[in-house]
Amino acid sequence: MARRKSNAEEDPAATSFEDALAGLESIVEAMEHEQLPLEELVAYYEKGSELLHRCESLLQSARDRIELITLRNQQEIEPESKVGATPDLPLTPGTPDASDDDDNDIRLF
Repeated sequence: MARRKSNAEEDPAATSFEDALAGLESIVEAMEHEQLPLEELVAYYEKGSELLHRCESLLQSARDRIELITLRNQQEIEPESKVGATPDLPLTPGTPDASDDDDNDIRLF
């Protein structure tokens, strides 16, 4: 009876990260340690390239999701902050405020 192909063997795009990584590791192991004919090496390389692309895609997706979660958490922490507003900073001693500024003069000291 013929062995049924798994989703990973049928479509690399349906492979989980862990399955893709395990497949990639087994391909690298086989290519490094087995005496394989050229055609089989090329087939392994092609499959490994597909699995590598899948791993990179899944990692980028995970990074994007983490970044989105982080941004949402930051917005929840600072819900009252105004967009584009500068924070109110205390004036340092000796710094004139707007009430001391007569006729918008520029003061150096």
